[in-house]
Amino acid sequence: MKTLLIAALAGVSMLAINSAQAVERGGTLTFARYDDSNLVDPVYADRNPDIWMVTNLYDTLLRTKADGKTIVPGLASGYEVSADGKTISITLRDGIKFSDGSAITPADVKFSLERATNPDFGPWSGLLGSVESITATDNGVTLAMKNPDPTIISILATFNTAIVSKAAFEAAPGANDQEKATALFASGTPVSGPFTLKDRTRGSTMTFSANPHYWRQGEDGKPLPYLDEVSFVVIPDDATRILKLQAGEVNGAEFVPFSRVAELKADPAINMELYPSTRIIYSPINSRETRADGSPNPMATKEARQALNYAINKDALVQLITHGTGKSMTSPLMASTTQLAHDGGPLYPYDVAKAKELAAASGLEGAEITLTTLAGSSDDATLFAAIQQMWGAIGVNVKVEQVDNPTRGAKNRSGEFDIHTYGWVNDVNDPAQVAGWLGYYPTRKAVGTGWNNAEFNSLFEASNTEIDPEKRSEQYKRMQEIYADAAPLLFLYETPFAVALSANVNGYLQTPLGNNEFSSAWIAK
Repeated sequence: MKTLLIAALAGVSMLAINSAQAVERGGTLTFARYDDSNLVDPVYADRNPDIWMVTNLYDTLLRTKADGKTIVPGLASGYEVSADGKTISITLRDGIKFSDGSAITPADVKFSLERATNPDFGPWSGLLGSVESITATDNGVTLAMKNPDPTIISILATFNTAIVSKAAFEAAPGANDQEKATALFASGTPVSGPFTLKDRTRGSTMTFSANPHYWRQGEDGKPLPYLDEVSFVVIPDDATRILKLQAGEVNGAEFVPFSRVAELKADPAINMELYPSTRIIYSPINSRETRADGSPNPMATKEARQALNYAINKDALVQLITHGTGKSMTSPLMASTTQLAHDGGPLYPYDVAKAKELAAASGLEGAEITLTTLAGSSDDATLFAAIQQMWGAIGVNVKVEQVDNPTRGAKNRSGEFDIHTYGWVNDVNDPAQVAGWLGYYPTRKAVGTGWNNAEFNSLFEASNTEIDPEKRSEQYKRMQEIYADAAPLLFLYETPFAVALSANVNGYLQTPLGNNEFSSAWIAK
């Protein structure tokens, strides 16, 4: 039996007291975003600008710490998993409230989780596909599982299971669930997170105000958040966001171009932060026997794909594209910050002699390969130019095909590509999501590559019901070994989240999953 039970705090530690002396409350933090949020609802959020805001408005039963891996209590004070993994008992904290002062009850939790499991609502219901039923108890809820699910605890700390007010939702105007959710993305809606939505001008601005009934305590022993408000302004242009920060018109700017990081690090008025992320940049390789036109595929063998990987100088790409802020991938299936990532060292270190040997043996030498890139992406343009030169050294000719994002996605789904650029950021604090996307054939033909390995598929399926952590870790280690050897991707690099903040801003966090966390942010006056 696995249990997490949390004792009430009896007092404040000396460390917290010392830290609290530096914390200052009040004020408004103005944050420049690259895009606006369309709908901040736990179930329907499906774009990063929506997903990454959810936990500012809605709390989850469990939470992840800054490392993106460690799970700690949220609205739940504890949980208990039965020995067979088929019953999860969750206990709510005493005295927790929505922002309007009404109690957060087991009925609210049952309602919220049942919304999250409904396949007719939003794109994320599959994450709770193992849940058979949800029963409200006197002080929490009980989940009856169809089968043991090692991911369920992580899912209870994920945005899609955040808790909404049953009464507010049912009273909202709208003929269906999505219309009600849309109506509730408005000022005055009772929420469970550290902030409430004060106002919003679509495509332009949005303001969060402190939730006066929020439960979490700050370092000074008083409820979070420290800020009175967070004001968001939408500025799509990178250079303009930075100019506004340098002029003191905003306190923070996200998605700083890597080419500007060194310059901003040298500015004493700015804290240039590089937050560890789960973002990986990779390229799916069509691994089928034939191309879409029926011609033989020169990339069909693992030796050919290995040759392509050995012929890429990843360290050079990290310098050229990320200006030294990134790092080579060390796990073939996920970022190094993801749970169960196996660090095998840099994948396929640059080795032209080895690449030539494999290219000759596999018949890759003299082949012509098309690299499909994203039109208008300077990173993709740099990547193509570098790869074209590097692969020329092993006798592979590369031509470019520039397309928009929908066309690139369609090519991936149809298999009408040789190699194309892609990237990934985890939405869930568990490797099952990314491993299922990249390697498990039934999900999406192993990210469109057509690679299909029976051992990998069986291991992935087994891992999704394995509740012994050591056994599951071994399953994932073997999956990563299989995937690295088969090389259905160009394994490129990881990148951080680059956020620039005024020097007097403290405590802001962007988690490895990308979530923007303002609850512990404060401004030194």
